[in-house]
Amino acid sequence: MVTESLAANAAWVLVAATLVLLMTPALALFYGGMAGRRAVLNMMMMSFSSLGVVTVVYLLWGWSMSYGTHSLGGVVASPVEFFGLRGIDAATAGGNGYPALVDVAFQLTFAVISTAIISGALAGRVKFSTWLVFSAAWPTLVYFPLAHMVWGGGLLSEGGDSISAWIFGTTAEGEAAVAPIDFAGGTVVHISAGAAALVLALVVGKRQGFPRRVSRPHNLPMVMLGAALLWFGWCGFNAGSALAPDATAALAWVNTAAAAAAGLLAWLATEKARDGHATSLGAASGLVAGLVAITPAAGALTPVTSLILGAVGGVLACLAVGLKFRFGYDDSLDVVGVHLVAGLWGTVGVGILLGDARLTVVQVLIALAAVLFSGAVTAIIAVALKAAMGWRVEREDEYNGIDYALHAESAYDSAGAR
Repeated sequence: MVTESLAANAAWVLVAATLVLLMTPALALFYGGMAGRRAVLNMMMMSFSSLGVVTVVYLLWGWSMSYGTHSLGGVVASPVEFFGLRGIDAATAGGNGYPALVDVAFQLTFAVISTAIISGALAGRVKFSTWLVFSAAWPTLVYFPLAHMVWGGGLLSEGGDSISAWIFGTTAEGEAAVAPIDFAGGTVVHISAGAAALVLALVVGKRQGFPRRVSRPHNLPMVMLGAALLWFGWCGFNAGSALAPDATAALAWVNTAAAAAAGLLAWLATEKARDGHATSLGAASGLVAGLVAITPAAGALTPVTSLILGAVGGVLACLAVGLKFRFGYDDSLDVVGVHLVAGLWGTVGVGILLGDARLTVVQVLIALAAVLFSGAVTAIIAVALKAAMGWRVEREDEYNGIDYALHAESAYDSAGAR
């Protein structure tokens, strides 16, 4: 009976991993539709290349850095302990009882989508070669350490040597008395990617003509299809994080649907009140904002509090996407507004909605730690790559559209309008 249960758990996590894998091509559609007509292929290639680069580095050293047993100060694990998945084969049992490779598959897809999310801040103006190098450096220096800190027993976890344990003490079992909540990646995925996107937007600089003359989304049906597929994949993202097809997975699935729907409606209501129109781009963006907000809280809230979390996330993200015009940073496809802002709200909001003041303090601290860590390390990577390789394509290539200049291809036979 135990064997059957473990087999069911393994099957569920593998299905969830496959759903999360779909999210990166879905993101390519979502971002590709939002990009200009002559930059759509490059935008989609940035997501697809993340599938290639991050998969390779994750299997070589990412799993070891995230979940190795030799922790380096609670910040990251040794990259050599399980280098190339050394010592992990089909017969190796993981910490959850089923084969360890099941967890490797699931966590790999999280690292890929986290890196791909960042690309939306850079649409239409960066060298593909520099992006490829960044796609290896950022998960290595930012994502893997954060995964270790939050999920691998490090400084931002529920472990006895975590920040929460230092502040509020430990239980008799040696765990933090107030355990931080990041069910599926509010800090590890969305806050880290959103903070990185903001830093890159500042280091790389604005598109030509920003904010007065920039390309509008060239294919809104593509955007909506991408958003729908993201919602589909997010069922694996959140419900799969229960690591078993049980009541927690069911709760996470329902809470995910609730927050996504509430985020969509709240964004549309905000648009209507502010601009007089409810748009398809707003529906797609509000849906994603609700999904981002519920990600850290999917296993902890009720469906009703998930509706509240998603609705507030939709409103905050809708208002936040306009900050780039006020402060002058060119976050091309609104990664900061949707992922950073909604991710921060979801991480902190779970403590507020649970009515736990001490938990709220812990959630604020881990959210701030993720912002500062991701922002600082991303800045170092970005500046180093700017000096070594350069980020920007030639002005003429940017003006004409970078698909042909970088990839010798165009998405459409007719040049058409930008």
